[in-house]
Amino acid sequence: MSPVSSHGQQILARRDFMFDAATGMSGLALAALLAQDGRLRADESKSPVRPVVRPEAPLAPRASQFTPKASRVVMIFCSGACSHLETFDYKPELVKRNGQPMPGAEKLVTFQGENGNLVAPQFDFKPRGESGKMISELLPNLAELADEMCFIHSMTAKSNTHGPAENQMSTGFTLDGFPSIGAWVSYALGSDASDLPAFVAIPDPRGVPQAASNNWNSAFLPAVFQGTPFNADKPIANLSRPAGVSASTEVATRDFLKRLNERHLIAHPGDTDLAARIASYELAAKLQLRAVEVSDLTGESLETQTLYGLHDTNKTKAGFGRNCLLARRLLERGVRFVQLFNGAYAMGEGVGNWDGHKTLKDQYSVHGPILDQPAAALLRDLKRTGLLEDTLVVWVTEFGRMPTFQKGASGRDHNPKGFTAWMAGAGVKKAFSYGATDDFGHMAVDKVTSIYDLHATILHLLGLDHERLSFYHNGIERRLTDVHGHVLHDVLA
Repeated sequence: MSPVSSHGQQILARRDFMFDAATGMSGLALAALLAQDGRLRADESKSPVRPVVRPEAPLAPRASQFTPKASRVVMIFCSGACSHLETFDYKPELVKRNGQPMPGAEKLVTFQGENGNLVAPQFDFKPRGESGKMISELLPNLAELADEMCFIHSMTAKSNTHGPAENQMSTGFTLDGFPSIGAWVSYALGSDASDLPAFVAIPDPRGVPQAASNNWNSAFLPAVFQGTPFNADKPIANLSRPAGVSASTEVATRDFLKRLNERHLIAHPGDTDLAARIASYELAAKLQLRAVEVSDLTGESLETQTLYGLHDTNKTKAGFGRNCLLARRLLERGVRFVQLFNGAYAMGEGVGNWDGHKTLKDQYSVHGPILDQPAAALLRDLKRTGLLEDTLVVWVTEFGRMPTFQKGASGRDHNPKGFTAWMAGAGVKKAFSYGATDDFGHMAVDKVTSIYDLHATILHLLGLDHERLSFYHNGIERRLTDVHGHVLHDVLA
């Protein structure tokens, strides 16, 4: 036994020290011998995968890690936290107990203060399609497509604040400075479009979401993978040809510049920064022609324009309709990831998005029609053109809302403990519901799902392993899902 000091602490005896050292050295020797014989290897099936990005063609298509179900993604993001209780998550008990205190939650204080009693959904629900899925009257056109949708009713978020929660839904992290999911996807897979960005973000006609460009940034990934923001009414800035310069002159100038760049690159072989710079300039030049063409919706049939509501008297709805049609045109031209925003941040008002604190029914009566027809048209159009077979449509919002009204208001406070997302298209089950919130829609209780799980599932459908897709940054193997997340295999077709 080791001796004890005058303070009653055990001292490591010389004999014990020599024994520990000897056993430690023998352990090191054994590890070295096993490694030499090839018997001590890391599990290569979980080793990081960093896509090989050619500097001269950073957006060239790259193979997925395994056979994908989806080739491209469109994410419809309703910013402001669209209430699951007014849309897709029907709670009969909430109707039954309307006006009563929520059991076990008397005087509950949430984001903006104390909550009042339970309040029934502000819009009626009814069964839809052959599945009989209960969906609100707020979204009648989307409700008609219930049999195409795969609902996740047990979503949870890490923040009850819009900016950080938007960050998490788009990047996996509540903090600023992390790449968005669209940037990760274009880093992994490149693009099937040689003259358009791999990743396009389409802000709402009314403006940008609260986290703004954080939703589509590339952070520490190469800047070429950042989302390019533009919408149908506001094309990419500074792409117009200068007055007085003819189209033929511009083409000749670009061709001459390309020859000069190629000679310069030959004179500096192996200069990856130079190659990347030239590739970036060439994409910008191509965009001058292609972005104008893809944003010109006048060639679409009157039937298609009517489907999307392009001639609606509600200018905001017509504007969102143009954005949805733009999304389809980008997808069919090979853009890998389109992030389509519905709702814009309006400080102190909440009128530009789904942030229904004060007068939820009045606000949603405005927002519902703006989202409903155009978003449903996009889904219908993708289906009728065959694009839905290998396109994944994802509908998200940053968190849900409370089953109670706020004290002194006619609206619901923030609720990250339970909300709904849905997917449709490539690789997911149709007319399927996964997970559940409690009887009041307050908390996810069955198959509780995180944003990490949702991201892992999206990557999986694209043929990517979320545990392996990696980028080495500041001494850390970074990934979209950090050290979390599981693929939701139950929702896969």
